[in-house]
Amino acid sequence: MLKLQRALDRLARAIEKVAGVLMGVVTVLVVASAAGRYLFAFPLPDAFDLSRLLLAAAIAWGFASVGYRGSHIKVDIVAEVLPERARRRIDAFAWSVLLFFTVLLVWMMLARVRSAGLSGEATMDLRLPAWPFMALIWAGFLVSIPAILARLILVVTGRGTLDQFDPAETPE
Repeated sequence: MLKLQRALDRLARAIEKVAGVLMGVVTVLVVASAAGRYLFAFPLPDAFDLSRLLLAAAIAWGFASVGYRGSHIKVDIVAEVLPERARRRIDAFAWSVLLFFTVLLVWMMLARVRSAGLSGEATMDLRLPAWPFMALIWAGFLVSIPAILARLILVVTGRGTLDQFDPAETPE
């Protein structure tokens, strides 16, 4: 099981790198567009459309990381007073619900990608097709499914609960 845990940690780091690169691109794009607009009176064409689509992709890929790591905000007022077995059942239920809704999100996002491709939806200035950006968003949510499923398996088997995870302790 330790090999599986290490492989999943490497996958999570790779997913986080994708999200980080996307956030970096969004940051550079926004700064360059603002500088162009205010210093040279020439904003970058499609900076708004590209930044919002890439930001959505970064969020989707970040969601995949959170899906595995379980490092999201949580309130466990009730869970703190329960025995470990009951906490694990609550965690398993919560992760199952998250998995279910993530599958629905992936399915609906795929429909949105198809719709954008078939309709010829494009960005405002450069008329770049929108579907590849939406496909990148869809891919981020798609990789969330195995990430959430892996966390669910770890919770059900008792090898990984939300309060046990410490990203600083992951092996390289």
